[in-house]
Amino acid sequence: MTRICVAGGTGQVGREVVRQAVDAGHSVAVLSRNLPVAGAAGSTADAEYFRADVTTGEGVAAAVAGADVVVDCLEGRSGKARKGFADGGARLLAAAQDAGTAKAVMLSIVNCDRSNAAFYRSKAAKEHVYALSGLDTAVVRATQFHSLLAMMFGAGEKLRIIPVIRRARFQPVSPADVAMMLLETALAPSPPPESPSAGPRHRLLTIGGPQIKDMADFAREWQRSTGSKGHMVSLPLPGAMGRYLRAGLNVVPEARHGKETFEGWLAKNADSL
Repeated sequence: MTRICVAGGTGQVGREVVRQAVDAGHSVAVLSRNLPVAGAAGSTADAEYFRADVTTGEGVAAAVAGADVVVDCLEGRSGKARKGFADGGARLLAAAQDAGTAKAVMLSIVNCDRSNAAFYRSKAAKEHVYALSGLDTAVVRATQFHSLLAMMFGAGEKLRIIPVIRRARFQPVSPADVAMMLLETALAPSPPPESPSAGPRHRLLTIGGPQIKDMADFAREWQRSTGSKGHMVSLPLPGAMGRYLRAGLNVVPEARHGKETFEGWLAKNADSL
């Protein structure tokens, strides 16, 4: 049995890592700033929850104590969390080293180092921290989640429109599929160094969904699933994110490792759409 500390284990990918790890019989510690109520959605029986904050370091040592591996699913979308995202990763890794943890795996975004968007730059900066740490580390870069498209379509539906970003293709992936790769990477033996003096290793892995389509095609699937009568509207997306999407940097045709399609995910989550 492996002791796994899941940082950000109450988010949509993190809680899937926790669930899959517990189901596989592992000991799981969950690090989160906000703890779920026992028995509520987002809470997994038999996992141990720790209130901790990597932006300050408070509670982190207790959460990683005894962990064989850390799986980092933390997010930092805005404000202090985004500005201190890389520093938070450094605090988490330092605590893991102090606890004798040998390995850490981080969730990231495909081609985040090729975008000027602030959120993506913070991801790339944290990847750099992982690459330079004294642990065996791996970064799993994922394409956008199915839920992102559903959220965008649902937000537009309130105005009776279905927004479609002009010249944008997507390769959405299921959080469960991403969680599976994170867990497999965390539990896999570290590759041997090229020489006894090579030291810890760092790997970069990528996972994308099984389908690459125009955003309009996914919008039609969402409409069929939800019964939406909204009018599809093609809109330009300016700025760094628009350039990232138009360049196709959000898709990875060579890494269609995810199994669950957008349509299948919609059917499974029909009650919450």
